[in-house]
Amino acid sequence: MATHHDNDFHQTGEIPKPQTKAIWRTFFILVGLTAIEFLFAFTMDAGTARNAIFIILTIFKAFYIVAEFMHLKHEAKTLIWSILIPMALVIWLMVALISEGSYYFESITNYFN
Repeated sequence: MATHHDNDFHQTGEIPKPQTKAIWRTFFILVGLTAIEFLFAFTMDAGTARNAIFIILTIFKAFYIVAEFMHLKHEAKTLIWSILIPMALVIWLMVALISEGSYYFESITNYFN
């Protein structure tokens, strides 16, 4: 039977300092992007330009969150590309479906009027 000592479960050495500087930097970057979104929300009229700005800023925030909190920026380049390329294709698909959907909606609306 194996014997276990209390000191087997204790770490030796100094406890590293928390990385609060990186956390605060991330916080202020995300707050800044959100403040810019609010600025555009309350100063611009609703329309395609405002929607495009929101989508672009949201994509930037999503990439930054994934890079920081999911530690993607520390991974191998092939893993990063294997995530980014399908994401770009999904964004392209969304843009294509929205544009085709609006064309279809306008053609149906014009047909019944």
